[in-house]
Amino acid sequence: MDKKQTSPELSQAELLPTQGEQVPANLPSRKRQIAVDSDDDKPKRARLTRKNLVLFDKMGKKKEPHRASSHQDSTTESQKTKTTSTTASGFALQAHKNGILDPIGSKPPANLEDLREQHARSRATVSPTESEYKSYARKVARIPNEATMVVETSRHMLKEYDDDAYHQSFNRSFTGFPDDVGFNNGLSAPQPDFVEGLEMGEYDPFPVDEQVDGAVLYKDNPRSMTLPHLAAEWKGPGKNMEEARLQSAYDGAALVFARNQALSHIGKPDPPGHAEVTTFATDGTTLNLFAHYAAETEDGTLEYHQYRVKSTNLIDSHEDFRNSYKHIRNAQDHARGQSYALRDDLKEHWKQQRSTLQPIAEGAPLPVPDSQVNPYEDTTPHQVDDGTSAHEEAASYEDEADYEEVDQPHSKRRSSSRHSSSKHSTGHSSTKHSSSKSSHQAPSSDGHKRKASQPSPPGSGHASKHSSKHKSYWKFDAKSGGYYHKHSDGTISWFEGEEDERD
Repeated sequence: MDKKQTSPELSQAELLPTQGEQVPANLPSRKRQIAVDSDDDKPKRARLTRKNLVLFDKMGKKKEPHRASSHQDSTTESQKTKTTSTTASGFALQAHKNGILDPIGSKPPANLEDLREQHARSRATVSPTESEYKSYARKVARIPNEATMVVETSRHMLKEYDDDAYHQSFNRSFTGFPDDVGFNNGLSAPQPDFVEGLEMGEYDPFPVDEQVDGAVLYKDNPRSMTLPHLAAEWKGPGKNMEEARLQSAYDGAALVFARNQALSHIGKPDPPGHAEVTTFATDGTTLNLFAHYAAETEDGTLEYHQYRVKSTNLIDSHEDFRNSYKHIRNAQDHARGQSYALRDDLKEHWKQQRSTLQPIAEGAPLPVPDSQVNPYEDTTPHQVDDGTSAHEEAASYEDEADYEEVDQPHSKRRSSSRHSSSKHSTGHSSTKHSSSKSSHQAPSSDGHKRKASQPSPPGSGHASKHSSKHKSYWKFDAKSGGYYHKHSDGTISWFEGEEDERD
């Protein structure tokens, strides 16, 4: 037997910790532990053995699930107190306080007749046959629950579009919808049994999730349904259809809110009382179609109307079944058309905004008014009413730090002034600010400035239509630093700061 092998008589609990195990540095010696163990008056300490460490670890793990469960229960309880579910007893009252009206309190939409005409319009496709009607009626009579009712009714009644961008979703909560925006204060997120619309990618490049509140229904989903115009609620056999009606009112209010946010973004709201959102509620036997819109009250709050457009029976006769089939599918077509129209409007608005901002973003020069193309042509900028001339006003804006006093006739002018004058004379394509600055400084005809005590160069501060005449009339004398004019009779006139009579 190997020397390192432990004797069989030794218990596993009596094994000392290996070198790989971490032991506190101040661990008392084994001899001291034995002395303590022999003392019956004091509580016994557990040995620091491998077995005891495993037992201690198990004891800690037994407590963790209880703590986690308690935390989860408290979190769930706090969440329940914040919102009311659509199936809770207090939902109807809270929805009413939030401005969601029932059909009795709702007013008919302004386009009610148009909606009824659209829903009753003949379809190009073949209507359900009598055998299909009888098959449906037999199945509905045997359906045991709501989920089966949704499957059978949607399979017989709803239209499926051959459109990858336009799809359906069943019994899914609006996780991306904002909380407490008015109609949903204190209520859980809407979760219709059925909703149909475009996916978010269809709105690219317009960032619909950032620009329109409530547009994107499902959180963190790039293919989330966006701005739908149709939703539905089902109930199983013998269930409360009033609850389905109330839930569809809540669903419709959510779709109306998102649509109005989108229209507000592009500045094209619906006409007052105009309804473009549709919901329906059914138990497989009765079908109720509702139109939804929002209207502002006298105190500035919003009320969400739910008006019954059509109510039919699905199983009374073949004719009733055909009419119900037609109304549902026409409502689907109308909602799909509204979804695409709103998408196109949002994308076009975004395109126009981008094209307007494009020159600024790329640094392109802005259009310059004609009066700024040549600020010296027939203009008198900042003209005052106290008789001050344009020249005097320009002189008052001159910065004395920009030029030197001329003490000697032959002193050299500052090159910076000449550079500044040249810069202004060639910068006609600059912005409005630079043009205004040029008009204030009013540079001289030879490109330099002189102190106010010396005669100003002829033509400075005057309208440019006289400048060419001044330049040809007065001549500069390099020796004296002054300006003179030689008349036809040979006499010479010197410029003294005011204009002389011309020949």
